[in-house]
Amino acid sequence: MIARIWEGKTKIEHLVEYEDFMKSRAIPDYSKTSGFIKLMFLKNSDHQYAYFKLITVWENLEVIKNFAGQDYEIAKYYPEDKKYLIDFPEQVTHFEIFAD
Repeated sequence: MIARIWEGKTKIEHLVEYEDFMKSRAIPDYSKTSGFIKLMFLKNSDHQYAYFKLITVWENLEVIKNFAGQDYEIAKYYPEDKKYLIDFPEQVTHFEIFAD
């Protein structure tokens, strides 16, 4: 199994709206991809910003490529992300899961 990890940041006033967007748009998109196993969406905030970490778990790199494309280390964004995110990290990281 492979974990794919993305990190992002939004203004604190967009926290709830961005959570709702991710639940209604992004999470179903991940879930319908063959080879997707599970995800964990983490958040942390201070007075100005909300920080997110999305950890998705996949069967192998080939199924990640089915979701993200052949250049699978590039982050995947939705057009709506422009309304919420402050920056757009270009890459994600991948880790092989050796114990669960």
